[in-house]
Amino acid sequence: MKESKQTFLNLFCILWLLLLLKTASSSPPPHGKDPRPPSLPFGLYKGHTCVGCVLVVSVIEQLAQWHNSTVKAAMERLCDYIPEKLQGFCYVLAELYGPHIAELIDREMNADVVCHSLRLCKQDPGQLLCHLYSPPKVGLSVAIRKAKRIMKTSKDLKSVLGFSSVCAFPLLASLCEKIKYVLRNKLPFEDFDGDKFSTFPTLRGYHWRGRDCNDKNTTVYPGRRPDNWDAKSDSNCNGIWGVDPKDGIPYEEKFCKGADSKGVVLLGDSAGAHFHIPPEWMTVTQMSAKSFANLPMAFSDELDWPQFSEITGFLNSTIGGWTDSLYLRLRKRNRCNHRDLQNISQNGGSSGNLLSLIKSLARNQLLDNPAIVIYATIGNDVCNGERDTLAHMTTPKEMLSNVVQALRYLDSHLPNGSHVILTGLVDGRFLWDNLHDRYHPLGQLNKDVTYSQLYSFLDCLQVSPCSGWLTPNETLRNLTSERALQLSNVLKEIARSEKFANFDIFYMDFPLRQTAEEWRKMGGEPWQLIEPVDGFHPSQVPSTKVRQCLPCTVPVSRCCSSNSRARLTQ
Repeated sequence: MKESKQTFLNLFCILWLLLLLKTASSSPPPHGKDPRPPSLPFGLYKGHTCVGCVLVVSVIEQLAQWHNSTVKAAMERLCDYIPEKLQGFCYVLAELYGPHIAELIDREMNADVVCHSLRLCKQDPGQLLCHLYSPPKVGLSVAIRKAKRIMKTSKDLKSVLGFSSVCAFPLLASLCEKIKYVLRNKLPFEDFDGDKFSTFPTLRGYHWRGRDCNDKNTTVYPGRRPDNWDAKSDSNCNGIWGVDPKDGIPYEEKFCKGADSKGVVLLGDSAGAHFHIPPEWMTVTQMSAKSFANLPMAFSDELDWPQFSEITGFLNSTIGGWTDSLYLRLRKRNRCNHRDLQNISQNGGSSGNLLSLIKSLARNQLLDNPAIVIYATIGNDVCNGERDTLAHMTTPKEMLSNVVQALRYLDSHLPNGSHVILTGLVDGRFLWDNLHDRYHPLGQLNKDVTYSQLYSFLDCLQVSPCSGWLTPNETLRNLTSERALQLSNVLKEIARSEKFANFDIFYMDFPLRQTAEEWRKMGGEPWQLIEPVDGFHPSQVPSTKVRQCLPCTVPVSRCCSSNSRARLTQ
């Protein structure tokens, strides 16, 4: 039985990894629409497969260089680093592609040439050849043609590249559908009572929402008002229940009555979900089995780390620094808020697709406590990977419609006494200004890949997280920031003029420049505020330290009570 369960988990991790190769990019979904239901191609999917191939081949080549080994030994070393759950998948890929990769690298072909030769990078008709590295002296096209002649693609390779979907296997179809359901609806994979809370950490489980303390009872979940002061059982999962034998008063009533308990809900994008790819995955001088220990967890959380995020983080970070979040601060002020958190974010979240995402909110107007809702889609309304990026940005009129619709939905679901905080869009010119000429982790060994090269590569493949900001075109960067400011002003006006029955509403600017200034005063450099691998998202360690120094821009005293210091009994 145990072996059967382990086999299932191994299979699940592999399928989830394959799905993520297609769907879990930080690039936004199609503008103005819900994300497409994911399918599971094993070959080409736009530029994501190309990016993955170039990164992996680069790591293999650098491992061979750093350890002075053969390319075959480097591939075996990389697979040995991978956790056991994914090693089988790694060895299959190494067996399939390994001989071709090794032969081409031995002939001094770079990762771009290798991946185009394997047909994992695709050139559309009339499209330039996309490349991360400087082209070979003979030219990229000539090098690719030469590599294809050398390789003489095997029949096995052709058959795999031509196979459309591993989900076509009857035994995998049901599991694939369940994974697709999770990706599409952002609800826990494991939720036996259907209350939208889980006892399982990943797959939209309690890393994203407070942990359920009874997954067989739909009336027990984090955030609800205590049932009869929880004299007999813990109905809200905050760990406070039972009766004090000294005076017969329930602990929940004694500690939490009048505490004005409130939960924390984030409606956000990849920044709110805390998208993060550990730099150790691409820095061979730091690479070891320990570097990849949390790989399965990261994949099953869509390469997000909501348990460490600035809004809903609740664990000490394994990716650097201590977690400091709004949830932890509210919990410190009022322990009755324990586990009352929901991170409803997705990679690529914008005001348009958030209208579907918001439906996964778990809040009952009659039974639950009020909530503090942070609405923070800080970039994707102006960020896309389209050729004509300006034409695909959200307009102020669309922004007004989208946000008002979302707020009306919240007004029909949030308990009275809730609060909503609208966060303005970021000024992303900060990214190019501070990173473009620095070396990416993948380029640090040989000083051959800058962030400017990475941005151009992603833009060429139309998978850039933001073509308008991650570009050498200063005019385009300025126009993108101008639109972002217009959309922020829409949010500001909504907060000023709109009224709702069940919550009040605030607006706050995204304090990136202010954060950078505080970080400089602490001896840091602005580029340290950005995730090193993707060069786009906020990083954790400096931001956490700076948040401790920044003044509060929202009257939090109106959002939570500070007069409760209830102690947990668990």
